[in-house]
Amino acid sequence: MPIETQGKILRVLQEQAFRRIGGDTEVEVDVRVIAATNRDLQQEMGAGRFREDLFYRLNVVPIRVPPLRERREDVPMLARHFVRQTAENGGMAVRTLGEDAVAALQAYDWPGNVRQLRNVIDWILIMAAGDPREAIRAEQLPPEIGSATPATLKWEKGGEIMGMALREARETFEREYLISQVNRFGGNISRTASFIGMERSALHRKLKSLGVFQGEKLVRPAG
Repeated sequence: MPIETQGKILRVLQEQAFRRIGGDTEVEVDVRVIAATNRDLQQEMGAGRFREDLFYRLNVVPIRVPPLRERREDVPMLARHFVRQTAENGGMAVRTLGEDAVAALQAYDWPGNVRQLRNVIDWILIMAAGDPREAIRAEQLPPEIGSATPATLKWEKGGEIMGMALREARETFEREYLISQVNRFGGNISRTASFIGMERSALHRKLKSLGVFQGEKLVRPAG
């Protein structure tokens, strides 16, 4: 707002009246003003671009809206709202966001705040491949978010593991890791134990405790 306009606004707020251009009568006003800015007004006043008297007239009940990166707990609710809204407006299927996708969205810093989140959701619903009935995975997010996604969330079971408690998630990871390593060495427990740095007997007990063995038979993952 130009300095000249700021002065006119200030007079209206102080006198609760104004005169139209070319008019000769005072028009009384009874208003409540809500003002918003995305600038640092302390800096603006210091640089002479914003009037201090207007600032203190407006700054009666200040409300600070923190950026999205400071309220990451709001991201899941906002994202799911935008999914429903965009799908309804665009005549598309309402898709579910997987836990790994939600966690990746929460991990992002959102320099563009809520507008950027809204645009990202639009992009996802247009660009994400796969069956619309399937949950959107972290790997289907836009590149700028995918590059900032923690590696754990890019794992095949990332969506599943993000919905688990720590103990259950740790057991799931250990089970998948050990199955992959045992398969890597053709079911040879001794070679697997040597590679991962465990005693053979300890590895055997761990595999049994995680249900990797049924009796003495290795349970291999599907595919």
